[in-house]
Amino acid sequence: MSRRSRKNRITGEEAWDAGFAAVDHAPLLASLGAEVEPELLRLALTHRSFANEHDNLPNNERLEFVGDAVLGLSVANALFERYPSRPESDLSPMRSRVVSRYALADVAREIGLGPHLLLGKGEEVTGGRDKDSILADTTEALLGAIYRQHGFEVTRDVIVRLFGKKMDEAQPNQDWKTALQERVAELGGEQPEYRATVEGPEHEQVFTADVLIEGQSRGRGRGQNKKTAEQNAAREAVFFLHDHPEVVALANRG
Repeated sequence: MSRRSRKNRITGEEAWDAGFAAVDHAPLLASLGAEVEPELLRLALTHRSFANEHDNLPNNERLEFVGDAVLGLSVANALFERYPSRPESDLSPMRSRVVSRYALADVAREIGLGPHLLLGKGEEVTGGRDKDSILADTTEALLGAIYRQHGFEVTRDVIVRLFGKKMDEAQPNQDWKTALQERVAELGGEQPEYRATVEGPEHEQVFTADVLIEGQSRGRGRGQNKKTAEQNAAREAVFFLHDHPEVVALANRG
């Protein structure tokens, strides 16, 4: 590298500042309903792909770790208060639905998070701004940033507002087999098939079910009876088709 090119090369910190300043983050903060100081917000929006490409800058994974914990506690407490007659066996799967990657990614899209992400070139060209995993992780990082600046009560209020609809819809006993059947029909595929096996003594039997879509297992579930195992398998398959609807179209095309 020539002396001139070394002199003209911007540092990681300069690239970080430039990338962050290139977007107006006021709409995002308005959607969140909480102010976040610029340095903390910049860190929350920094995906490891950007950090690695620019002199190994800090990334948002530590904030994501904090945000995940605050989100789980806030949702658990909110569900406890909303559904006073529900047992833990209902509340636990309800919380899982509310804080799932897919729910987090939905919230991220609702608040318009994608354009604010700081991504490396590889993620940029492969659609990283709309990847469920990146959107979900960055949403948790933002919640971690709010917690670090404002504490628990403010963060809890943000979470309850952003995830309120999902908590209202997180009723247990959803018929995942029907949901899967309807989704496959929408995609023009053959109806799912279920195969179940059972293990263990009669008083401690555990059923394992696979759901086959176009001949391929796309979900596996376990339960104390066949019905529960099939419902859990169908739930996994619904989430799989959320990310990979093309598998049904490709199978039909073939």
